[in-house]
Amino acid sequence: MGDLPKGKISASSIHTNILQEVVGSDGVDSKLYSYTKSFSGFVANLTSEEAQKLKGTEGVMSVFPNENKRLHTTRSWDFMGFPNNVNRTTFESDIIIGMFDTGIWPESESFNDQGFGPPPKRWRGNCQESSNFTCNNKIIGARYYRSKGQLIGQDDFDSPRDSEGHGTHTASIAAGNLVNGASLLGLGLGTTRGGVPSARIAVYKICWSRGCSDADILAAFDDAISDGVDIISLSVGGLFTKDYFDDSIAIGAFHAMKNGILTSNSAGNYGPSPASVTNVSPWSLTVAATTTDRKFVTNVKLGNGELYEGLSINTFDLKNKMFPIIYGGDAPSTGSDPYDSRLCLTNTIDKKLVEGKILLCDMALNGEEQLAASAAGTIMQDTTFPDVASSFLLPASCLGLKKVTELKDYYNSSRTPTATIQKSIEGNDELAPYVATFSSRGPNPITRDILKPDLTAPGVDILAAWSEATTVTGDEGDTRIVPYNIVSGTSMSCPHATAAAAYVKSFHPTWSPAAIKSALMTTESSFMKTNLLILFTVYPISVDRNTDAEFAYGAGQINPIRAINPGLIYDAGEIDYVDFLCGQGYSSEFLRLVTSENNSCPQTTKKLASHLNYPSFTLSSKSKYVRTHVFPRTVTNVGSPMSTYKAIVNAPTGLKIKVIPNVLSFKSLGQKKSFLVKVTRLKTKMDHIIISGSFIWYDGVHQVRSPIIAQVYS
Repeated sequence: MGDLPKGKISASSIHTNILQEVVGSDGVDSKLYSYTKSFSGFVANLTSEEAQKLKGTEGVMSVFPNENKRLHTTRSWDFMGFPNNVNRTTFESDIIIGMFDTGIWPESESFNDQGFGPPPKRWRGNCQESSNFTCNNKIIGARYYRSKGQLIGQDDFDSPRDSEGHGTHTASIAAGNLVNGASLLGLGLGTTRGGVPSARIAVYKICWSRGCSDADILAAFDDAISDGVDIISLSVGGLFTKDYFDDSIAIGAFHAMKNGILTSNSAGNYGPSPASVTNVSPWSLTVAATTTDRKFVTNVKLGNGELYEGLSINTFDLKNKMFPIIYGGDAPSTGSDPYDSRLCLTNTIDKKLVEGKILLCDMALNGEEQLAASAAGTIMQDTTFPDVASSFLLPASCLGLKKVTELKDYYNSSRTPTATIQKSIEGNDELAPYVATFSSRGPNPITRDILKPDLTAPGVDILAAWSEATTVTGDEGDTRIVPYNIVSGTSMSCPHATAAAAYVKSFHPTWSPAAIKSALMTTESSFMKTNLLILFTVYPISVDRNTDAEFAYGAGQINPIRAINPGLIYDAGEIDYVDFLCGQGYSSEFLRLVTSENNSCPQTTKKLASHLNYPSFTLSSKSKYVRTHVFPRTVTNVGSPMSTYKAIVNAPTGLKIKVIPNVLSFKSLGQKKSFLVKVTRLKTKMDHIIISGSFIWYDGVHQVRSPIIAQVYS
């Protein structure tokens, strides 16, 4: 019933009177509870007919059933089927995650060290403490890097402290503590936590407000490897893909791999363009971003009663007050072209015409121009990323082209068009998970026969810890300082995968980076139908929303619980990657410099990229004619000592798949078995065709799934 009544009359008596009008004298008995302290409302036992009658009563805003709801978290981990009470080992508290990012906000409750013992004895790192930064038993190490001559921004801290928020956010996604009552100014309210909340964090601040230099990235790798981290999380990438050894991240990750450390990388935010993925080295884990079933919507209500559902993360509350609408194209500043002002570009809007009104713009920007013009709010057309909500500097909602067109019709036909922008609410995305529009896609621009990205994890509308040295948006004019923020990007999906890798390592401390990666890739949340059985896990990727298939989501969405017991793994070590690099054209002399070993490439036959013992299979060709390729692979038994696996093939039209042999029998743990996968892509008339298949090794318990993708490109 909205706000509390004004005057001497009590809210409780109003509630009783209304109920008596609906149900008669029994109204007093039917009332269970009255809300009378902060707002007006009540709970009552009613029939459906009485509830319907109550809806039409004056002063009643809404009537809805009293349903049982479950406690919510940041949602992403629970959505993946990975609750906090999963089986965990005591070794999790010895896992050390190296976070390469913008630093950390150590005072956040997500990094409180209450209940933590001293750092693991093998830890060799240190903490670059300063007057404004100290470590604890949760954040056990912190370093910062600034290349000589590199300028830092006015708001940067010359310490590991985070002034941007990004590093704090990613660290808490990976290993933050459980924090009850976390939200962004009431949005996403629940319990936030990292995937491995008992793990330790080592901070390597490589990024500043002006970017992340290659020199600092390599310096951080150098230290982290020596310090003794177990996993490296790096939500950083370049604008363009570089050759493996022209890329500081690929170089650093190679040396980390040599020392038994897996590097988890973000795929990039340059989607949905093909071949936009930037971190592509086969010895690192490349992570795309998917949605969860929670989305944030912001409704726009017009003066004619129409209600439009838009996308944004709007923490501002206009309290349903209606404001005049003005179109940016009708409010150009002196000397500005209406074509520019309709987009609400900088210095194009006339403040005198816009002040106190809802400004309608044909493009979604950060709201800086609207705020400068003292607009009451802004409605923006956004067709670029229809699946991601963003925060803005003022009340804002983003609508698609159709809704904006309808809104303009109202604006042009009404003498006094008005609107209000409501505070965001949580909605349910029934199609989730699917890969976000912004998430960078394959194919791999450097080596087409290595599938990238490798897998995917939640990266849309993620609530996690934030630096209190910045604001919600970090933009000038924003005064909202918050301990938790909602952000999207492959930067957010990467630490989800990092935590999953750390979780696997806590059960299998001696596994190689490739083994951990294989476990994550072959146990993903996907499904496959055969004439024998249906194999599936919860929340499969929505293939209907991702026509670019594995080039969008790789092997699929991570499933940490299944990954600790994958059954079989595709393992690989330094020598395997050296053979791969030989096949890529690197010389023996060059590789000896990289590996510090007396490795040499064969003078005759060099291994193809497709011969690398990788968990996925990619067949790329410029030819539309029939192409057949044989992939050799070796698996290691990590499941049941005595076990027999049968190959179950899923070959769609246009693809033939044969596994030779199609039965593998093991007599002990650690035993290896080799096999061939013969893939034939039939003749096609189409360019840029993508055909997706797969096969599973199945022993009645374990499902070891590998995607097979064939592509024709020009």
